[in-house]
Amino acid sequence: MSTKPTKDDELAGSEQPFVQHLMELRDRLLYCIYGIAVAVAVLAIWPGPNGLIDFIAMPIKAHMPPDAKLIAVGVFSPFFVPLKVLMMVGMLAVLPWIMYQLWAFVAPGLYTHEKKFALPLIIFGSFLAYVGIAFVQFFVLDKMFGFIQGFTPDSVAATPDIASYVEAILSLYLAFGMAFQVPIVVMLLVRFGIVEVAKLKSFRGYFVVLAFVVAAVVTPPDVISQLALAIPMCLLYEVGIIGAGWFSKVSKKPGDEEAEPDQA
Repeated sequence: MSTKPTKDDELAGSEQPFVQHLMELRDRLLYCIYGIAVAVAVLAIWPGPNGLIDFIAMPIKAHMPPDAKLIAVGVFSPFFVPLKVLMMVGMLAVLPWIMYQLWAFVAPGLYTHEKKFALPLIIFGSFLAYVGIAFVQFFVLDKMFGFIQGFTPDSVAATPDIASYVEAILSLYLAFGMAFQVPIVVMLLVRFGIVEVAKLKSFRGYFVVLAFVVAAVVTPPDVISQLALAIPMCLLYEVGIIGAGWFSKVSKKPGDEEAEPDQA
């Protein structure tokens, strides 16, 4: 009985001991920490914590009286809030570096044709995260606070606490940054054969409901921020469906195209 020769697996013999995996993970985490530390040091010099606070407070201050300021209720808020903002912006600034370290950790377990498209996905994913955060900063917060301030009685002075404000926008940054990764998730699901494009198309109606449920859970209880998250998620889902068909073809293993006719 003859057997058809097969190509050697390029990953054969590349296995590493468990301890070596832990050491590699430690090194990658340290590289992430070093990158964040450098970004925080640079941001501490310019524009500085005060400049960062002024920038992220712009959306709400636009809907407050001209001389009004955010207040610090907690005893240690004037110290910890700027430090928290500095760390947050530092992590966002080196997000591509953090994602690259994650890729570098898993790269030894990827085939050559998979490695070729890993870095473009990292760049695209980082870009989408930045777009989501910018969407929050320059559109969602302005509309949301304008909507909320419209319900404030004239006898009430709206002077929010800086700690609660930073906490609220941090959750929005995280929610939108992750939600804008929908195209990446959809393309990877199709590429690894977990789901087919036809199934994704038939799931459209369910995804719309899911998007609005997620938006209602992770955003404040106002219709502006909920619509601002749910609608882009639905649009990005369509982008993911379009990109999934193309990405699954161009990222195939070179021998896959030859194998398909034989299987038929």
